[in-house]
Amino acid sequence: MAILSARRRSAAISVAAVAGLAAAGVGLAVGGASAGTVSGSLYRDPSSAVVRWVAANPGDSRAAVIRDKIASQPQARWYANFNPSTIQSEVSSFIGAANSAQQIPVLSVYEITNRDCGGASAGGAPDLNQYQTWVSNFARGLGNQTVLIILETDSLALQTCLSTSELNARNQALTTATQTIKSANPNAKVYLDGGHSTWNSANDTANRLRAAGVQYADGFFTNVSNFNPTSSEANFGRAVISALNGMGISGKRQVIDTSRNGGAAGDWCADDNTDRRIGQYPTTNTGDANIDAYLWVKPPGEADGCRYTAGSFQPDLAFSLANGAPNPPTTAPPTTNPPTTAPPTTAPPTTAPPTTAPPTTPPPGGNGCSASVAINQWNGGFTASVNVTAGSASINGWTVTIALPSGAAITGTWNAQASGTSGTVRFTNVGYNGQVGAGQTTNFGFQGTGTGQGSTATCAA
Repeated sequence: MAILSARRRSAAISVAAVAGLAAAGVGLAVGGASAGTVSGSLYRDPSSAVVRWVAANPGDSRAAVIRDKIASQPQARWYANFNPSTIQSEVSSFIGAANSAQQIPVLSVYEITNRDCGGASAGGAPDLNQYQTWVSNFARGLGNQTVLIILETDSLALQTCLSTSELNARNQALTTATQTIKSANPNAKVYLDGGHSTWNSANDTANRLRAAGVQYADGFFTNVSNFNPTSSEANFGRAVISALNGMGISGKRQVIDTSRNGGAAGDWCADDNTDRRIGQYPTTNTGDANIDAYLWVKPPGEADGCRYTAGSFQPDLAFSLANGAPNPPTTAPPTTNPPTTAPPTTAPPTTAPPTTAPPTTPPPGGNGCSASVAINQWNGGFTASVNVTAGSASINGWTVTIALPSGAAITGTWNAQASGTSGTVRFTNVGYNGQVGAGQTTNFGFQGTGTGQGSTATCAA
């Protein structure tokens, strides 16, 4: 990924369109449903810039906070380079890793011609014919399992640089891109650009979505790279959905970028603002039938293009966002995290071996804890997901001992600290997952080379 969308204009907006909905509040289930149309854990990109930075800077005073509150979380993988000859294989590799982990990947497509109207994140396909070629190749790598596609940030909310004919051509391109992706993978969830709650009005946004083919998509996304509170975005989304319903377009849902909306709102550029905080941790469990997911589309710590190059990872920005923010959930992390280092270049087998192994020890009947390990093996390497379960009393701190088969070696760990890399390896909790309630479970994982099948786990509290 070279660059990310950064240009987010703020504009005055009449709140009349959403005033009647404001009392509903975020988190309210609609129609008796407890959540949107997506369920399952989200996939954490094992080669994101923040993960690589944490691995390369273990002694940095900011590393623990950035690791625990940002690098531990699933974020979108951006596809922003015009690379029609390689995009299929790049996507296929990423999707394959997520499928092997039995988790849902989030992909942000940022390739539309004349993106960002030539601003800090200018670029994209040279023309719309080449854009369609790129999208077709991208779609062929998506597999057939659930994926979330954030299709072209700013493409609808920011149109000031387009003539009428250019706008019509863009709308057709987005419609065709949506249909191409859905045809290649019917389980893909495609969301179009809805701007945010302080940009265009809900009715204007609905009209733009309709013109761009939202009837063929699953819904729209809002607040990417912005800072508006989740409640404001949810109310705005309801107003957009209501307007779409009035146009005869029903069943559309929203996803909200919560990566930087836990602090101050206002000016779109975060590079010089130390009042921002990470917001809601990523999850598909929204409790709102209108909202499919809260996502970190804009990776926290990646710049907007004001003081730093757009899309570059800056640890001081990441630390500012994470420092003082709440810890991730302690008893039910939002994802079973994949490795902190990139997976091996040898692809997993096309017929994946079973990813769930029986517990190596039975659940404890009294005090203390138990551990079970599940191995996902591929040719030359593996990932391991380890569940730590408290007994009849809560625990405050745990140590899990893993006996690895001969020849296996650990190359990366997440949600735990490892002592050793081969043979018998001890894992201890990190700051946010040491306390486990009675009968509750927390999780950590690791990646390794060789064969992980046959690993055994024991736990001490």
